[in-house]
Amino acid sequence: MTTCPTLETERLILRPFREDDLASYFTMMKTPELRESLRIPGERGRSEVWLEMAWWLGQWELRGTGNWALQDKASGIFIGRAGLHNPERHDWPGVEVGWALHPDWWGLGYATEAGEESIRYGFEELGQDSLYSTILVDNHRSQTVAQRLGFVLIDTKVLSHYPTEPHGIWMLDRGSWIAK
Repeated sequence: MTTCPTLETERLILRPFREDDLASYFTMMKTPELRESLRIPGERGRSEVWLEMAWWLGQWELRGTGNWALQDKASGIFIGRAGLHNPERHDWPGVEVGWALHPDWWGLGYATEAGEESIRYGFEELGQDSLYSTILVDNHRSQTVAQRLGFVLIDTKVLSHYPTEPHGIWMLDRGSWIAK
């Protein structure tokens, strides 16, 4: 469908994942803070993280959605991932805006900045009428980012890919985004 585009914001470069991101992405994905907030199991190694990078690139090719690697413009450092997620799951609400940053970069507004660009892309480039964010009910940091971006909690439910805990289903429609 489409190759992952490279986009820029004031402080970020949103770009396709590259082979040389593996070490930084693996380091980020094994931090205790991120593992807790996303419930990442302990047995994920470099090969699983590499497959996840390939999964994001493949989703871009097949669906025109996926996560970008986030690079800090000033330093060139890989700081996380964010973007649009549309997996093949029967109970998935729709195109999701999501983010995951290395904890060293939490609280600095980067998730919000990447989320804003992801939302813009979803509405303007993909023509979506609504975008969603699925967030574990105790992940208050991500809920705050979602609210800052204009998302509203519309439901709380257990999703098939994660049957042990409920997720909040947050939604932002095009009209609300335009009004904001």
